[in-house]
Amino acid sequence: MTATPTPNPTPGTGPGRASASSLPPGGYVHQEPSALRKALPWLVAAAVVIGLVVLGYFLARNMAGRPRSFTIYFVEGGWRSFLLFLLAASGLLALTSLIGQRVGIARTGRKISYAAVLGDQLTHLFLMLVVLVAIYPIFYVLLAAFDPRNSLFAFPNFSDPNIFYRTGLLPDLGVLSLENFRRLFDGVVIPGWQLVLFVIGGAALAALLLITLAGRLGRDETSVARSRAWVMRVLVVALAVLVVFMTPAQFTGQGNESKFILSVRNTMLVSGITGVLAILLSTTAGYAMARLRFPGRFQTLLFFIFIQMFPVFLALVAVYTLLVALGLTNTFTGLILAYSGGAIAFNTWIFKGYVESLPESLEEAAMVDGATRWQTFLRVVLPLSGGILVFIFLNQFIGTYAEFILANVLLTGVEKWTVGVMLLSFTSAQFATKWGIFAAAATLGALPIIALFYGFQGYFVGGTVSGGVKE
Repeated sequence: MTATPTPNPTPGTGPGRASASSLPPGGYVHQEPSALRKALPWLVAAAVVIGLVVLGYFLARNMAGRPRSFTIYFVEGGWRSFLLFLLAASGLLALTSLIGQRVGIARTGRKISYAAVLGDQLTHLFLMLVVLVAIYPIFYVLLAAFDPRNSLFAFPNFSDPNIFYRTGLLPDLGVLSLENFRRLFDGVVIPGWQLVLFVIGGAALAALLLITLAGRLGRDETSVARSRAWVMRVLVVALAVLVVFMTPAQFTGQGNESKFILSVRNTMLVSGITGVLAILLSTTAGYAMARLRFPGRFQTLLFFIFIQMFPVFLALVAVYTLLVALGLTNTFTGLILAYSGGAIAFNTWIFKGYVESLPESLEEAAMVDGATRWQTFLRVVLPLSGGILVFIFLNQFIGTYAEFILANVLLTGVEKWTVGVMLLSFTSAQFATKWGIFAAAATLGALPIIALFYGFQGYFVGGTVSGGVKE
């Protein structure tokens, strides 16, 4: 007898498997999801609902055993009204989802799932609630900034017919004034030449807003960008001159609040110089790490990553001891050096990644023409790095502007305080907390950061990505 050879089975076939010839075009077999996978969303939803019910039960039982606070607006049987409101809102949401589904089907002629429309509406409602919750504290602080009663809290007025006043959700709008802001400018002396710079800066800011509006309306992008850059230079120069040449002698008012504008000037001076130093240190170090090969390069990069793991306050004692030994406590020089040392590691990594994304052939062509490595860096790399340089400056400026711990330890004189330390002084007194002044000062102190984000948001977003892309 002769044995008939058995053909080798095709890999991937056999019992329970589809052969290659039976696969549909594309090579994939559609598999129905398992019962557990279908039921998983409903199980999660049920768990969330049960958790909310249990949480509400224990919260209600806990509140029922406590005496009522005079600051809480209590409604007898309010939970019934709240449940009825939820039912009415749910019915309205279900009705609008049904209408949206019918309108969508009539307009497109395609089948639209009611669950998909309802899910979209629930998502939009949730996002609106999140935005409302995030904006309400900011809105409340803004109102407190205009409240001369020096209170951050509005107690309920149970006799007021307006429900917002009756529940304390809003302060009394009838007493709002500019008194808190007036006290921040009390005793400030502005020489004539500074007043001229203020006028120039205000005109440049207005022109910048008009140019931005023209760009949004579809004007020529090249001319708009050129005009915007020119106006920005005028604004930055005017602001830099004001910051550098403003002196503590111009602030003659009584109390710390009259020197708040001086603290803004101090913060902008320290943050600006720190941003420039961050550019100088991180660009040279980042270029060396990206293009040069020298002993210890890899270990230095690992060290930069290693020191990023530790927060700045762990080195607070060492920094303070070092500055005391150098005689630099309560000086801008000491604070700038402390900030600049912490800025090197992260910014160096960012600039190193950006340089590695640039074609090295550009630098090689420049060196073939006789340029040195330093000339190549100055004339080839830096002109191509405008966006990342702005990002490094803004990143360091904003981080330094909001820093509080080092400034609070190193600066002890009111004329040297930065914004964070000055804001602390308004709330540190045990029986004389100036909440209205604090809210007004926080509002004014936030304006430079808001302006920077709005004016340079393109550089900030683009610079975040450009350091991590390598071609």
